[in-house]
Amino acid sequence: MVRIGVIVGSTRPGRKADAVARWVTDVAGRRSDATAELVDIADYALPHFDEVLPPSMAPSRRPAVRRWASTVAGFDGFVFVTPEYNHSIPGALKDAVDFLFQEWRHASAGLVSYGVHGGTRAAEHLRLVLGQVGVADVRSQVALSLTTDFVNYRDFRPAAHHEQALGTMLDEVVAWAGALRTLRRA
Repeated sequence: MVRIGVIVGSTRPGRKADAVARWVTDVAGRRSDATAELVDIADYALPHFDEVLPPSMAPSRRPAVRRWASTVAGFDGFVFVTPEYNHSIPGALKDAVDFLFQEWRHASAGLVSYGVHGGTRAAEHLRLVLGQVGVADVRSQVALSLTTDFVNYRDFRPAAHHEQALGTMLDEVVAWAGALRTLRRA
């Protein structure tokens, strides 16, 4: 069975990413070909990325980062839930990606973004970042609007069509995770 980590990509107080990630986890949990687990980067208390050497050369020895690495290594694929902050991803999500290298390699990933314009610029930026650490991101994505998928910009109420888009994206993430499993475990 393919294991999918649904990553809450914001640590900001008042964030919406946790509600969106719970929705993704619930929908993914109905599948028979994969399991999904919520992974909140806020639970890891990762510091700001300031390692002397890149993780591809020398993995961090910090306990919080080692715990994060162990969690990430246990999944075959990921769904990243990210808001758009100033046309990009949150700094905490960038740091969470940057702290690791080998743990990301040959995993698949889908993106669920949100913002005034669906968070699409954050999703495109995240694709570039993930590509650099060897994550194969899938084509389909879910873009949620703060104006139509959140009541008063606060309470998450996705339009019905998003569940179908999420299902399509999960189909791709699971298929790619299965195909990449041999490389990931090598």
